[in-house]
Amino acid sequence: MKALVLAGGKGTRLRPLTYTMAKQLVPVANKPVLFYVMQHLQEAGIEEVGVIISPETGGQIQEALSKNPWGFNLTYILQDQPLGLAHAVRIAQSYIKEEDFIMCLGDNLIGSGIREFIETFNASRADALILLKEVDDPRMFGVAEVDSRGHIIRLVEKPKEPPSKLALVGAYVFSPAIYDTLSEIKPSWRGELEITDAIQKLLENGYVVRSSILEGWWLDTGKKDDLLEANRIVLDEWTRRDVQGTVGSKSRVVGRVVLEEEAQVERSKVRGPVVIGAGTVIEESFIGPYTSIGRGCIITNSTLEHCVALDGVRIEGVERMEDSVLGRNAVVRRLSGNHKALRLLIGEDTEVLL
Repeated sequence: MKALVLAGGKGTRLRPLTYTMAKQLVPVANKPVLFYVMQHLQEAGIEEVGVIISPETGGQIQEALSKNPWGFNLTYILQDQPLGLAHAVRIAQSYIKEEDFIMCLGDNLIGSGIREFIETFNASRADALILLKEVDDPRMFGVAEVDSRGHIIRLVEKPKEPPSKLALVGAYVFSPAIYDTLSEIKPSWRGELEITDAIQKLLENGYVVRSSILEGWWLDTGKKDDLLEANRIVLDEWTRRDVQGTVGSKSRVVGRVVLEEEAQVERSKVRGPVVIGAGTVIEESFIGPYTSIGRGCIITNSTLEHCVALDGVRIEGVERMEDSVLGRNAVVRRLSGNHKALRLLIGEDTEVLL
């Protein structure tokens, strides 16, 4: 079985971070989201991986995957425009050929991995298997109506009146039969070829489409609050204590904290789960739970909790920062003295809450 990983798109919901980096490379617990997807594919025994890339960020994706610690045979497939998931499947046909394949979104996290999902497909003799998760507000997703045997009855993309609360998670396994449907579908009102329409055509043409319900967690990291929640869950469930950096005699590092090489904690307290990148310096500060700090950052006389700071961030004299995401090389500094005015240089799509 091959894999098709979607790592294109423009990431508009995560701007301004995604003006300068691919959304799939935004870090969760200091590791790009895409790397977790690749890790899950490796654990499932996949060896051949096709990666859908866009003109805007394809170079970044290829560079990030170039070391390839998973040992994949990687093939990059350019999608000139973001014309939908079914369009991505269509342009990958010459790569997939006549094989079964799993398709994953490169910015989604599935807590339990995908090995069991693939095993279910192999045992099902179905033409498609769709991973579903019950959500509170299914109107924002593709939604499935399922019978008592787990067979898909119909699919609807972002319905105003959902037939169920079962949302499509963003992981699908297909036989080559999916290619029999792609010539029959037309772009949706969004101008995209929807994968839900392609799967609906499978149903209408008599193919077997089954579902698997995800019991564990699933997270789409496409928005700021989703990214923070993903960071919290990954730190909470997957972080193990690993202190390789320097902890000064007047500092305390408590709980599950990752302190990478050449990182320093001086006259400060760090309470896990926390990840602090190589070369970062923490001085006279408190770093609270569910915080990820990238490489080469400087945090002085500040308090951070439930934050994500990318590489090169500098924070000075901030009494308390929480629920925040800071892009690479961002600077947040409180000036000394009694002058209370704010001095800001704000780019597009930036939010400041005071």
